[in-house]
Amino acid sequence: MKKIRALSLFSGGLDSILAAKIIEAQGIEVEGITFQIGFTKEEFGIPQRDKNKKDGDNGGHLNPEYYAEKAGIKLNIENIFEEFKSVLFDPKHGYGSNMNPCIDCKAFMLHKAKEYMEKYGFDFLVTGEVIGQRPMSQRKQALPIVAKEGGVEDMVLRPLCAKLLPETLPERKGWVEREKLYDFNGRGRKSQVQLAKKLGVIEYPQPAGGCLLTDPGFSKRLENLWQSKCEKEYSVDEIKLLSIGRHIRFCDEFKLIISREKSETEYMEQFYGQFTTLKALNFGGPVGLIDGDADEGGLKKAAAILARYGSGRDAVEVMVEVFAVSGEKMVYTVVPYSAEQILPSWHI
Repeated sequence: MKKIRALSLFSGGLDSILAAKIIEAQGIEVEGITFQIGFTKEEFGIPQRDKNKKDGDNGGHLNPEYYAEKAGIKLNIENIFEEFKSVLFDPKHGYGSNMNPCIDCKAFMLHKAKEYMEKYGFDFLVTGEVIGQRPMSQRKQALPIVAKEGGVEDMVLRPLCAKLLPETLPERKGWVEREKLYDFNGRGRKSQVQLAKKLGVIEYPQPAGGCLLTDPGFSKRLENLWQSKCEKEYSVDEIKLLSIGRHIRFCDEFKLIISREKSETEYMEQFYGQFTTLKALNFGGPVGLIDGDADEGGLKKAAAILARYGSGRDAVEVMVEVFAVSGEKMVYTVVPYSAEQILPSWHI
């Protein structure tokens, strides 16, 4: 008899872990799949802010590979960074409260998962969706829309809330016992935590907004990027930089990106040589990157703003070294800007 195989969409969150383990417990071979679209910090190793760290946390983002390994799930990773752009630029169902095209995104991922399923001989798809957990893509009315537009309809099984939904192909075929599925709904987490104990799932991440497109600050920066480019386009490096630092734009020609703490300063080192770089010489403090074209007047102003965020903020003068992309090196002696001189409208 042919071994039934399931392909489970896997984010590394508790729900995706549980969904895979529920199906695995029914004797079905399960593999996970993660789609990289460019909008999770884990994809690029973007550091976690010190203020967001919890007790005992080393500040590292534990990616889906980590949690798949802990759960004993084989994980396949597919990069769809370029393909996803068409979804983000013109979502049929629009955006959520920020730049998040959740319904279109989920349908697109199911479509890609179906392609992978058919290519590698899986029999059905699994997701960790729970009715009512997400305000846009996990409403009960949205789930069939997502499945239909993804081209998967009843071949996708949602083990955590399956009893609240019509039977799917895997249930009708007898591959999966419906009575061993669940009826979770809403945003609560208590039932999932209890189930994790039952299934022996010990390690899983705390709930957090994983997608950068749901973050108001990131969304504002992305829109500003598109406005400055006069087109909807972005690169990997641009997404990395939108995720960190202070972004200050006081003119149309460029913006200044300033690191906020040591981990961001270290992360920004990878961009030295690609962007004009600023750093105080005679005081400790952050580094700055110039994204765009700055003349000498703009560089001096950027240097004075940078000095405001270092230990020389109260000094009479600060020496700031500037490394241009061309290799030219300059030193400007500037008076640090006061907090009042940096207008709120400059911050992105």
